Parts: sequence; structure tokens; C-alpha cells
Amino acid sequence: MIKRPDTNKQRLKRHKRVRAKISGTPERPRLAVFRSECNIYAQVIDDVAGNTLCSASSVEKGFEGYGGNIDAAKKVGLMIAERAKAKGISNIVFDRGGYVYTGRVKALAEGAREGGLEF
Repeated sequence: MIKRPDTNKQRLKRHKRVRAKISGTPERPRLAVFRSECNIYAQVIDDVAGNTLCSASSVEKGFEGYGGNIDAAKKVGLMIAERAKAKGISNIVFDRGGYVYTGRVKALAEGAREGGLEF
């Protein structure tokens, strides 16, 4: 019998390893990404205070279209950049959440950079 590897378990292992090295500060908060099958979510987090400063996702009321593709990820990246800029945040640390930096995760990062965030 062939056993399939638990890919989410592997992702969580990678995520723990990355999170041991990076954390968000008030000066440079962390942009955390979560990618589900049909949607994508992003949060700007200050780990020192334990607060979420702003968030954006493809499940919000104003979001149009399907949330599980590259175009949606780019829109979410632009939305999170706009909301972070409104709060006075321009420098961040990018946390890909254990996901490989391609496809939707990369599109979200590029959208955030286009929106004016630096990382």
C-alpha cells in the first residue's frame, strides 16, 4: 500500500522553521499569507504586541471574482498594501507561511510591492 505524504503537515513544519527566524516588530510588522484551495488571506501582524494591524482576503464583500487564482492574489496584495499605507506602514517582513514562493503567494507579494510596501 502506497502512503501519500501529508502535505499540510510538511507545510506546517516549514512554517515553524521560518517563524523561528522572523517576527514582526512595530517598525517592521510581518505580512502573513494563508492560502486555501478557493481563497487567499493576508494579515499585517505586530508580533511584539500580538496585534493584527490590518488584513485583506478574497472572501470580503467588496471582492469580485474567484478567489483561488493568481489575479485574485494580486488584488489581495494591492488591498493589503493600501490598508497598510493608510495605517502608516511601509516596511514589512514577508512570511510566506511555509508555502513555496511561486504562483499565488508570489502574485500576492508582487501586488503588495506594487501597492508600495517594501520588503
